[in-house]
Amino acid sequence: MGYRVLVVDDDETTCELLQLTLRRLGHTAVIETSAERALDVARDSDCDVILSDITMGSMDGFELCRRAHDQLPGLPIVMVTGDNSMEAAVSSLRAGAYDFIAKPIDDKLLAACVARAGQASVLQKQIQRLRKDAAKSQPMGHVLGSSPAMKRVHEMVSRVAPTEASVLIFGETGTGKELVARAIHDKSARSRGPFVALNCAAVPATLIESELFGHARGAFTDAKGAREGLFVEANGGTLFLDEIGEMPFELQAKLLRALQEKKVRPLGSNAEISYDARIVTASNRDLEAEVRAKRFREDLYYRVNVVRIDLPPLRERGTDVLTIAHHLLARLSKDRELTLSPQAAERLMDYDWPGNVRELENCMERAVALARYDQIACEDLPEKLRRHSSNVVVSVDDHSELMTLDELETRYIARVLKMLNGNKSRAAQIMGLDRRTLYRKLERTNGAQTEGRQEAGTTTTAEAS
Repeated sequence: MGYRVLVVDDDETTCELLQLTLRRLGHTAVIETSAERALDVARDSDCDVILSDITMGSMDGFELCRRAHDQLPGLPIVMVTGDNSMEAAVSSLRAGAYDFIAKPIDDKLLAACVARAGQASVLQKQIQRLRKDAAKSQPMGHVLGSSPAMKRVHEMVSRVAPTEASVLIFGETGTGKELVARAIHDKSARSRGPFVALNCAAVPATLIESELFGHARGAFTDAKGAREGLFVEANGGTLFLDEIGEMPFELQAKLLRALQEKKVRPLGSNAEISYDARIVTASNRDLEAEVRAKRFREDLYYRVNVVRIDLPPLRERGTDVLTIAHHLLARLSKDRELTLSPQAAERLMDYDWPGNVRELENCMERAVALARYDQIACEDLPEKLRRHSSNVVVSVDDHSELMTLDELETRYIARVLKMLNGNKSRAAQIMGLDRRTLYRKLERTNGAQTEGRQEAGTTTTAEAS
């Protein structure tokens, strides 16, 4: 991926040489010999990275860096210095520089440095855009997200909400199934009626029948008065049965009858009570598998599964992670405005989120509590996110990651190609290889994988026979 780079140096020849080098590396380069004009040029050209010399005329690179940091927050600046010393590096970072590179500039180092800074810049712009999106009204209330998977969910909700069809929402724990159920209710003709929810997994089996259908006075020891069940309580609105797969098997027949007849019989009563409520259910279990295992009634499954909405896990929703994170930050940090640092945003994007949105909310609560500045830093995130290594070649702290040099090289090549969207020519440049060598290494890797698959297939055949 090419980036827009502004080269700032009071020596025009140096500017032009760097411009040619950057163009050869696949970037767009604009040059400016005046540090005073550089900020206006950066703003007008919407550049991704500033590459600035330190020693210049009336304004040096440090002052340019400080002004850019104030006026164009999030724009990374790479300082070019002729002094390859720790003091120069520290001074650059104190001025707000993203990185620094020493003269004479090595093309490979320049390529890697601009790539890192460009990625950080694009991510920061994306964060700013997502913050604005999170602040806008959402088509489904608090069900945030604009990923392709969530767009399909939004479309299904919009289509099914005006109907009276029973809906089954399927998704992993923590994906926001109740929020989707509320969105269906809010967009339906029943929106002025009650939304009543019951988590079937959270109520003891001995009490769930009374919760749903109600009971007459004296129906059991503690029944000192009659009580309406949730079916009747949801009259004119929606009854949401979460984790319906946890419903006791012996109660499923009575639930099916209530759904079919639109009537319930309270415990200890001979009279049936009519109700008028739409039924929306949810499960994190594969109910078809539960039917095959004889743990869920097939007739009840078809009754609740008229329309099914599959809610994707957070790991499959791309930048929705950042949209939700900023929405949570705005909600949780009412007394100050917090945002994500690019490094923290990368960690959120890299993590697999086994606990889905619920885990993300827990993570943001922790980050808000620990944040010392106006940005959430990596150190504010839980340790498992900080240590997560899916986006690195190998973690030096994880002994289970020890591998041969060939395996390490294979993983590194795959990582570089992924970062460069499969551009083999640029990958070869960054890794210091010629293209033929890279192709040979890729052929060797693919050949080994093919051989492994063939061996696996042979073994399977042998076992089958």
